[in-house]
Amino acid sequence: MNYTYILKCSDGSLYTGWTNNLEKRIQDHNDGKGAKYTKSRRPVALEYYETFETKEEAMRRECAIKQLSRTKKFQLISKRADGANPCVFKARGNCLKKEQ
Repeated sequence: MNYTYILKCSDGSLYTGWTNNLEKRIQDHNDGKGAKYTKSRRPVALEYYETFETKEEAMRRECAIKQLSRTKKFQLISKRADGANPCVFKARGNCLKKEQ
């Protein structure tokens, strides 16, 4: 499984990326081993993610999300938090649980 995700950094900024291991990638960001951008903005928190079958799909979605304005990114996050798509997962502590 591949994921496109949005993190909220400690300074309030948003970071978008993709990975094939979401839990490890978030831990890497928080350990300072992730992206250069997030290294100085720790801790980060997972705000949103989508799943994809292929790496290419996840990378395309990452690119599309990065083109969105900050306002549009927050709208995307809030739609998912409101249950617009029940198959999307959200981080809870150290594990991922399906949104109810």
